[in-house]
Amino acid sequence: MRASDDRILVTHVGSLPRRPALRDLLIRQERGEAVETELEREVEAAVQTVIHRQLEVGIDIGNDGEQSRPGFATYVTRRMRGFGGQSRRPLARDLVDFPDYAAMLESRRRSTTRIGNAPQAVAEVSYADLGEAAGECDRLVRHTDAHPRKFTERFLTAASPGIIATIHLNAYYDSHERYVQALAREMRKEYELIHSRGLLLQLDCPDLAMERSRLFQHEPLDRFLEIVETHVEAINQATAAIPPDRLRLHVCWGNYDGPHTYDVPLEAILPLLYRARVGALSLELANPRHQHEYKVIKRLPPPHGMLLLPGVIDSTTNFVEHPEVVADRICQAVDAVGDRSRVIASADCGFGTFAGSDMVAESVVWAKLLSLKEGAALATARLWGRSRPNV
Repeated sequence: MRASDDRILVTHVGSLPRRPALRDLLIRQERGEAVETELEREVEAAVQTVIHRQLEVGIDIGNDGEQSRPGFATYVTRRMRGFGGQSRRPLARDLVDFPDYAAMLESRRRSTTRIGNAPQAVAEVSYADLGEAAGECDRLVRHTDAHPRKFTERFLTAASPGIIATIHLNAYYDSHERYVQALAREMRKEYELIHSRGLLLQLDCPDLAMERSRLFQHEPLDRFLEIVETHVEAINQATAAIPPDRLRLHVCWGNYDGPHTYDVPLEAILPLLYRARVGALSLELANPRHQHEYKVIKRLPPPHGMLLLPGVIDSTTNFVEHPEVVADRICQAVDAVGDRSRVIASADCGFGTFAGSDMVAESVVWAKLLSLKEGAALATARLWGRSRPNV
């Protein structure tokens, strides 16, 4: 995994906006309609477009924008056996306390793929067919190889065992722990496939923070920390054959612009996150609820060799952060880590985690990513003592 050895590199968390035609096809496919031929054409065009746009704005470490997936974690039910019916996910505690906001959010998600009612585990889970995963890898490699500009590195995302288990609830296994272990055993196939294609693997793990105020909201904090420990161990087991420096891990508190008043403090979970055998940790640090968490990282810096991918632009608002603000946040992260080479600038979360649930207009997303790149250039000038760039 490349570090920021001579400048601050720029990446993002994974999902990028889908154009309306693609969004609608993914929703129709999830409903069981036969749209495969049309969908394949749209996905090919969409991946080509998002790769071009990323390179155009200056993203160094890019991907396919998750264009072929209905959701960042729910895509797995098309690839795995053992799911059916409907999960009944509890509302997050802040949505219970602020029902008018919950109604607003629900209204915005009327035309989207399944989020709170995804299929549940109703039988032994098994990874039935790696064809779709192989197709994603091939498509990303093919379109990036064909482009005249090149990414410094390419990554592909995959849902972690823990987030699958907390979105697709358990109606089969005799314990949550056994369910997570089964998912780790099966998802290992996808993880190793992505690595075998020469791509960085990013594990999406919002469960390690978000589920404190959702699935485990009525449990004591100690019990939630036991769950986090179990989920991290499952990640380590599932990726045992992949070198840590080919792994990124993303953690967030839920990608929505709500109150977030019950978010677990970073300080409580950070030591457990550091137990993951990964080369980089991606964290939300731009939104108003977690901007102060740099102080925690400074007290508890990452283990030697682990990179930090701080979110320095918010993925839930249409404000375009000024490049100077972005540069300030990057420099805060560098100060916390104590090493400029171990910081890669990123976003808080994805911009299209579920098809149809976008909160940021597509044109604004690209403006924010451009500002991310410009802010990284300003931070580079400060941190390396170079002349100020023109931005």
